[in-house]
Amino acid sequence: MNDPEERQSARPEPEVLISAVVPVYNEEAVLREFHKRLAAVLASLAVTAEVIYVNDGSTDRSLAVLQDLQAGDPRIGIIDLSRNFGKEVALTAGLDHSRGDAVIVIDADLQDPPELIPEFLRYWKEGYEAVYGRRAARDGESNLKKFTAYAFYRFMQNVGRPSIPPDTGDFRLLGRRAVESLKSFREQHRFMKGLFAWIGYRQKEVLYLRDRRYAGKTKWNYWRLWNFALEGITSFTIFPLKIASYFGLITAIGAFCSAFYIVYKTLMYGDPVAGYPSLMTVILFLGGVQLITLGIAGEYIGRIFNETKRRPLYFVNNYYHSRASEDKSIER
Repeated sequence: MNDPEERQSARPEPEVLISAVVPVYNEEAVLREFHKRLAAVLASLAVTAEVIYVNDGSTDRSLAVLQDLQAGDPRIGIIDLSRNFGKEVALTAGLDHSRGDAVIVIDADLQDPPELIPEFLRYWKEGYEAVYGRRAARDGESNLKKFTAYAFYRFMQNVGRPSIPPDTGDFRLLGRRAVESLKSFREQHRFMKGLFAWIGYRQKEVLYLRDRRYAGKTKWNYWRLWNFALEGITSFTIFPLKIASYFGLITAIGAFCSAFYIVYKTLMYGDPVAGYPSLMTVILFLGGVQLITLGIAGEYIGRIFNETKRRPLYFVNNYYHSRASEDKSIER
């Protein structure tokens, strides 16, 4: 803060409104403990706060638990979506309804500690538009999951545009300008980690140790993680299409060279053309290459198809306003 430029960009100290956006899907076992810890952190800050829980079509008692919590805490607002739209859309709904000068995005499973929020807030007051948590360790996760996460983030860092910070989830603070920028994106296939990086602005990372899940089971099995990875790759890079093109070109060159050699050998030495086994091998290989290439192109075409329909991102079944903001309008 000794730098004149940093002093100029530092935030003034008038009353600040902080919004916490928490997506919820079947988290009844952890919600009470999560809100207890979050509320304790917010109470220690000299700010006004609202907590927006987004119930993403939970099939357990999560909504009932949230309503019970709301009865005892006027800062709580609940967005009850009409069905399960997925975490990325639930986050978007929370950001759409947030009013804070700064918005905290955090999961309810307590793997990301709410106690880190004051440090996020400190960097935001120094002028950073986004402050994100970077995981120094991932307790309670299998070696396979750690390896695949490591590989995915490094891959996206090298081929994605823009580069996505490694080992970084959704746990972060966003300034109002960053939130308004994110609200302008209405694409159907949403990879929020990429969008957080795409908007730019001054960003700051904070290292932390990620805890084990407090209770309940993770909703992210390997099949969902695979589809999530495809979403991220196809949303922020055309690298797979380039690989398919290069692979097809190399295969075609090899096929032409092989054909030329067979014709030359037959004309010069009278050798017969290769028989059925080798012919079938070549046909199956080329057919496999074509199908893989078509599949990659199909992934992108399918996303174009979904985007052209321009459907709404979500519908709200009920919005239970926080009692602290019942008389204030919410911008959409």
